[in-house]
Amino acid sequence: MSTPSNPPTSPAGLSAADLRAVLGGGSAVVAPPDDGYTAARAIEPGGVEHRPAAIVRPTDTAAVAAAVRFARDAGAEVSVRSGGHSVYGLGTGDGALTLDLRGLDGLELDVEGRTAWAGGGITAGAYSVAAGEHGLATPFGDTGTVGVGGITLGGGVGLLSRSLGMTIDSLLGAEVVTADGEVVRTDAEHEPDLFWALRGGGGNFGVVTRFRFALHEVSQVVGGVLLLPATPESVAGVLAAADAAPAGLTAIVMVMPAPPMPMIPAEWHGRLVVMANVCWSGAPEAADDALAPLRDVAARAGGALLDGVRPASYPSLLEGGPAGGPAVATGRTFFADGVDEAAAAHLLGELQASDAMMRAAQLRVLGGAVADVPADATAYAHRQARLVGNVAAVAPDAATARGYRPWVDALADRLRQADGAYVNFTLDGGLDTARAAYPGATWDRLRDVKRRYDPQNLFRGNVNVPPA
Repeated sequence: MSTPSNPPTSPAGLSAADLRAVLGGGSAVVAPPDDGYTAARAIEPGGVEHRPAAIVRPTDTAAVAAAVRFARDAGAEVSVRSGGHSVYGLGTGDGALTLDLRGLDGLELDVEGRTAWAGGGITAGAYSVAAGEHGLATPFGDTGTVGVGGITLGGGVGLLSRSLGMTIDSLLGAEVVTADGEVVRTDAEHEPDLFWALRGGGGNFGVVTRFRFALHEVSQVVGGVLLLPATPESVAGVLAAADAAPAGLTAIVMVMPAPPMPMIPAEWHGRLVVMANVCWSGAPEAADDALAPLRDVAARAGGALLDGVRPASYPSLLEGGPAGGPAVATGRTFFADGVDEAAAAHLLGELQASDAMMRAAQLRVLGGAVADVPADATAYAHRQARLVGNVAAVAPDAATARGYRPWVDALADRLRQADGAYVNFTLDGGLDTARAAYPGATWDRLRDVKRRYDPQNLFRGNVNVPPA
């Protein structure tokens, strides 16, 4: 099936003055050469130099709808920013009208009904802290500064995934501004095809101004960082133990040179370590038994360099955002069923040989509640993968980072055991990436939904699914 080429992204008809007139005084519009334009277009962690034609900070859903209609009439791409995290630079675009939703950060908690309405610009940390005051949680990722909108639309893999599923598995409904500027409420009974597509299909189908989530009882967890020396046996052993653990235990494993952090012994700074960020959300009295196999691996590796696993609140385990300073990352996502000792030895050799200022393989163990959902129930179709990985290299500038791309690709190809890509970890939005993220019937169904809700591909600043 042929796919249409994207229209140009620098429309002559997008006038910031006209846009201000349409929106009135409530919503801010920032455009070159306004003061604050450079800061407003910045995307974390850095290195992205996209220059949108205008950036709108809407105050409500009506302003979002008006801005979408304006962009449609001007022939402009619409890009959407929630938290602003994207190595690829999603959330802004050259010549685009960028909607910065961070002002739409309201949260309405129905504690008795165990549901929440969350604004499209709220962060995972702000949401989780507010819900946590009532002993409740919705599963997000592992970083508090990430926007709820972006992580949800891509799927959402984090510290509660094996026990409660992906973020999309707790999504109950949404308020969406479609490409024609209409406001639609969607859930399992209303506009069900759109609701299906939003759960993993990225920002292809509209601007989500509000999300309705299920809240789960998570009053306390046992979690934190377990750090141990990196050997082929410890890398493979930690991943195997996490995979075999009860579904209440989720582990996000980083294999990397130890950063110069005060809690890490100084003699290990710069040496290869396994950093396992773990979260047990089952019964507190069962935590030690669930964690014992991981600690056994550490003991066989010579002992844990750091055991920070402790009773904690879920929000306290969410990390901050990317470190400041000049740093540009390149990476490659992949799926696998595990990492054996031979693959782990190859990984360690490559990490040791690289001269990148920082390099790592992040390995998120799946299974559990993620795999309990049928592959065709949502637009995230990789339900049976046991592990989603990401190989990354960090450099001081974009040109140097590009030079590490062959190394990143070769290492990811060595570790991957299945075709596919996870949208939230991709570094480009090209057709090959989209096809890898959305295999087979998922791709065909997404293209059909795209044709119905965005036939002109107005929303293309993403891992793009062109309309059928």
